[in-house]
Amino acid sequence: MSSPVRVTGQAQEVALAEAQAVRAIASGEEYRGRLAALIAAIDEGEVDDDDAATLEELLELGLQTGRIRAHYGPGGEQAALSLYRKLPRGAELAESAREVTEALRALEGREVGAVELTAVGPGAFALSLAAGDLEISLRLDRQGARVASVNA
Repeated sequence: MSSPVRVTGQAQEVALAEAQAVRAIASGEEYRGRLAALIAAIDEGEVDDDDAATLEELLELGLQTGRIRAHYGPGGEQAALSLYRKLPRGAELAESAREVTEALRALEGREVGAVELTAVGPGAFALSLAAGDLEISLRLDRQGARVASVNA
């Protein structure tokens, strides 16, 4: 069981409006039930477990498609992003970004000799950076940015 995530302020307003909008057009009873439970949890100001997973799905879709920005403006988008980063998948993405940044710090002060970006599949890329005897390879895809290898 994960710890509950507080949902307040503008993030609560955006999450509630999105959940209600999707529930209004959803056809599957099971999914409509999940959305009803999510709406109740958001209304109470806290989500966890299944509700958090449903909220992640809603926010990912709304953020990736630009719907949240289009309907709630830049402030609503920022509130949704902040909330997303508190949810399990958002926290994982933030952690992977921190790990990549830490690996890239090894390049500070070095002259970069080679940079190569390769498409490895739909929405997936490999980025290689070489500086002297150090080579760092990164993987960039829907799961985030990850260090693939560091060779010294």
